[in-house]
Amino acid sequence: MILAGLILLGVGGADLVRAFVPRRWLGYLVVGLVILAIGVSAAALLEAIVAVVVAAGWVWAVPTHRPVRAAFWPALALGVLCALAVMSIPPRASAGVIAEVWAFPTPGGELSFDAAVLAVGAVVFLFESANVVVRLALNSVGSGATSPSEAASAPDAETVDDDALAEEVAVEGTAPAAPQPLAHEPSLKGGRLIGPLERVLVFSLTLLGAYTLVAAFIAAKGIVRFPEISRDSDRGNSAEYFLIGSMVSWVTALSAAALVWWSLSIA
Repeated sequence: MILAGLILLGVGGADLVRAFVPRRWLGYLVVGLVILAIGVSAAALLEAIVAVVVAAGWVWAVPTHRPVRAAFWPALALGVLCALAVMSIPPRASAGVIAEVWAFPTPGGELSFDAAVLAVGAVVFLFESANVVVRLALNSVGSGATSPSEAASAPDAETVDDDALAEEVAVEGTAPAAPQPLAHEPSLKGGRLIGPLERVLVFSLTLLGAYTLVAAFIAAKGIVRFPEISRDSDRGNSAEYFLIGSMVSWVTALSAAALVWWSLSIA
């Protein structure tokens, strides 16, 4: 399971670098060194090298400065790879040098280092890489979503065009409100934070077995967004954006939770 954890950690770290670090090469170097350091200390150097290669392949296959020709296939391939890494590779007997100092008691028993790496990698992936996955889904159905770099450099406008709508969906996983004049309204920049928090919440509640709370949260979000969607009679695409963006975002979080749950059940 440490292979899947290192892959998710590498891909998630690389996407965080692309989104927030000006000097990307330096950020990529730090992420790679962290992955390799974990691999060396946990007797998983080969797994760490594979994770670095996969992360580099993800950055190449899913660029932010040009359209993704492979459509949604990179995300599907990544999910299948992580699932196979958890289901086909048996748990390790030892985690190397770090096992001598590792201790993480939980109400359900001792949490192994490999499981902890997988959980952390899943959370890191949900922060920014899940935004990329949502954007890939929107692009694959022809929503015209823009890349993060294009959205960051675009000037503010008083009306929201199709690209801005799709970008908000990709970041938050929901459909934006109908275009409204913004001259007398504050500009809210919480979309990039709301989406990851939403996914981490669904991920955590699912692992805790609070399925009722997950269902209530999803239902509440639909109720909150319904007035905005119902007002969008002119454009008519907010409902579709909401369904695609939200469902892909939730499925990503639920898949990450299922991956961690599976690894814990076979450990």
